[in-house]
Amino acid sequence: MVLRINDTIPNLTVPTDHGEINLHDWVGDSWAIIFSHPKDFTPVCTTEFGAVAQLGDEWAKRNTKVLGVSVDGVEDHKKWKVDIEAVGGSKPDFAIVADAGLEMAKAFDMLPAEYVLPDGRTPADSATVRSVFIIGPDKQVKLMMTYPMTVGRNFAEILRALDGLQMSAKGVATPADWTVGEDVIVPPAVTTEDAQSKFGAVKTVLPYLRYVNAPN
Repeated sequence: MVLRINDTIPNLTVPTDHGEINLHDWVGDSWAIIFSHPKDFTPVCTTEFGAVAQLGDEWAKRNTKVLGVSVDGVEDHKKWKVDIEAVGGSKPDFAIVADAGLEMAKAFDMLPAEYVLPDGRTPADSATVRSVFIIGPDKQVKLMMTYPMTVGRNFAEILRALDGLQMSAKGVATPADWTVGEDVIVPPAVTTEDAQSKFGAVKTVLPYLRYVNAPN
């Protein structure tokens, strides 16, 4: 399976350090962010989990759940969270999937289908398991990004992208570097008359580039 934007995520039941969860039930009526890691107790990933923990209030404001994924086991996850809290300064209350059998990594197209982790594996063996998925309440993939081992993910940007996705769900688009409170773009398929009726005044920069105030 190749997972693409607008695909429905696989409805797996997976083990986590918070117990077994079913992905569709877990998402429920919320937005969700799933972020994966190649191994516990690795330096870049520890800082990333710390960053996610620090943003706990921001995820909650956006009705968004977060779920970590790592190819190690539950007991390692529990021990690792002690380091994560020490580094990030916030308790990581979110669950981490124990994807030791690679079921989730393969189902979400993070690894080749035939991939098997070798004995004595290192993070390099599962390096492609460094992905982020933003999932909508409809259980569909709205955004995907994958980073290399050496570059820490920017969770402020992931938060910004989440804001953009939640705004675009209101029938608009967001320009480059958009942040909450700034004007948004009228999609080409919407006429200026319809945009005025729905969003108010339209500022036309180019025939195909029109701005309106961000809807509430």
